[in-house]
Amino acid sequence: MAKPDSAIEILDSLISQFPDYARGYQELGYCYLQRDKAKAAHGFYQATRFNPALLSAWRQLEAIYKEDDQQQALTLCQQQIEFLLSLPKPILGATDLMHDGQLHKAEQVCRQFLTTNKHHPEAMMLLAEIGMQCKVYSDAEFLLESCFTLYPDNDRAAAAYQSLLSKLGKFPDAVEVAKRRLKQSPDNFTVKVGLAHAFVGVGNLDEAIDIYSALLLENPDRPAVWVALGHALKAKGDTSKAISAYEKATEFAEDFGDAYWSLANTKTYQFSDAWLSLMKEQLSKASTKLDDCIHLCFALGKGLEDKGDADGAFHYYHKGNDLKKRTLQFDIARTETALNAQKTAFTEESFSKKEGCQSPDPIFIVGLPRAGSTLLEQILASHSMVDGTMELHDILGIASSLSNQNTPYPLNVGSLGAEALKLLGERYIKQTRPYRQSAPFFIDKMPNNFIHIGLIKKILPNAKIIDARRAPMDCCFSGFKQLFGDGQEFSYSLTDIGRYYNAYLSLMDHWHTVLPGDILTVQHEDVLDDLEGQVKRILDFCGLPFESACLDFYKTKRVIKTPSAEQVRQPIYQTGRAQWKPFEAHLEALKSIVGGTD
Repeated sequence: MAKPDSAIEILDSLISQFPDYARGYQELGYCYLQRDKAKAAHGFYQATRFNPALLSAWRQLEAIYKEDDQQQALTLCQQQIEFLLSLPKPILGATDLMHDGQLHKAEQVCRQFLTTNKHHPEAMMLLAEIGMQCKVYSDAEFLLESCFTLYPDNDRAAAAYQSLLSKLGKFPDAVEVAKRRLKQSPDNFTVKVGLAHAFVGVGNLDEAIDIYSALLLENPDRPAVWVALGHALKAKGDTSKAISAYEKATEFAEDFGDAYWSLANTKTYQFSDAWLSLMKEQLSKASTKLDDCIHLCFALGKGLEDKGDADGAFHYYHKGNDLKKRTLQFDIARTETALNAQKTAFTEESFSKKEGCQSPDPIFIVGLPRAGSTLLEQILASHSMVDGTMELHDILGIASSLSNQNTPYPLNVGSLGAEALKLLGERYIKQTRPYRQSAPFFIDKMPNNFIHIGLIKKILPNAKIIDARRAPMDCCFSGFKQLFGDGQEFSYSLTDIGRYYNAYLSLMDHWHTVLPGDILTVQHEDVLDDLEGQVKRILDFCGLPFESACLDFYKTKRVIKTPSAEQVRQPIYQTGRAQWKPFEAHLEALKSIVGGTD
């Protein structure tokens, strides 16, 4: 005899542990089908969100939408069903496997299909998506570039290629793809949004803002576009207009978590009690999507922290981190192993100042997120001889391209000849040229480049490297409070972030040993206590003359796209110090890992 109540209880428990488990939601939909049509629809809808290849769930939704006469939802549902039915069965099956987390099986099915169906566009796009999930980005880029070239009229391929280029930080290339798409579909809303996103990537903010504004003038009921407009305005430094755009998004979608988090992520916005109540209400609704719940939790954490409610704030920070972590497949032990591999690959004898590209142009600012790197970037970018850019992905891309050799990266770097090292350095200089203006030096502020200092000094021996460091408790807890747009998967657990901090310190100690004098460590607290002294120290390390504009860094107008954008447009202040203290009762696990109380 069927026992739906017991099944529902088991499924609810399962979904609480795995909140993105599509088949669990699908089974919930079936359990509710004969007793609660609304809950059934919610179950099937959530199932299709986490696994868009679940054809049976789409068909159940189709029947429900027909019965309820939901024409717009029905149209979208039928379009998806038609698309899934158009796929070859092996590709449909592989898509299902991929969304189910079975990446290896999905890849096998996909590759087997391609052996007899060479250059099939859907198979190429799927294999590229699997590659992205496995973080084999160079393979994914090759596949999508090939697909884009072979099928120039396939906008799905073009959109996927553009999206990957943006993810890899190749924004100038993304702009070119977006412009080509727009030529083919000049009235397409999605294509116009894609072009605006690409313009933001290269820093053409005015052009992006014009596109977003025109689209919203035609139809203001576009909450995601309001948020995108807000991001562009915030990067430009127009925070008040950015806030208005974020608030506008919530008018059209009260459960749109990204809008609330974007407000919180200005770091200066103060939520009213009414707003906090509204966010809690949206979080409690069963209809609120998982991604919105995660954003709402982080926004509530920030809002309650600003109110002085540390316990309430930590509750939501912890909940948001927990939900986010359950959607990831992150293993801190694997990361520690990868960082240790850098120590094995690079010894003091590995380096030669005579090899590689001899350009002195780059100044790398590395470290952990939320450690003060944006402040150092703003100080240096205020110098007349230094261009500020953004968090450039080019070193990560070069490292990724070296990962596909017989000997894995970084162990294969030592076997690269002088010419190969020079070409890689020249490739980096060429790729970063579009982000520069006319100054002789430029900043690459990608924090994760601390992992690749060995590679950097092999291909760019004259590059300057500055390590932005912050006291462990402040740095780790600040990272734990931050919902990152992409990457930084170590930050969603206090244990993981503590272990990552220690692994970072250990690797930096290694770099200082094998590259004596080549890295300047700048302690964030020292900058707060003695700005002028630290500025002179930084400029001296970079071989730059002192300029008072570096002390007045907050007056410098430039594009800033990191969470600290608004903070570094203000003079030095001490309020960010020891922000973890009110939360101390909840941070024993972190303290036990990083040690000390600072």
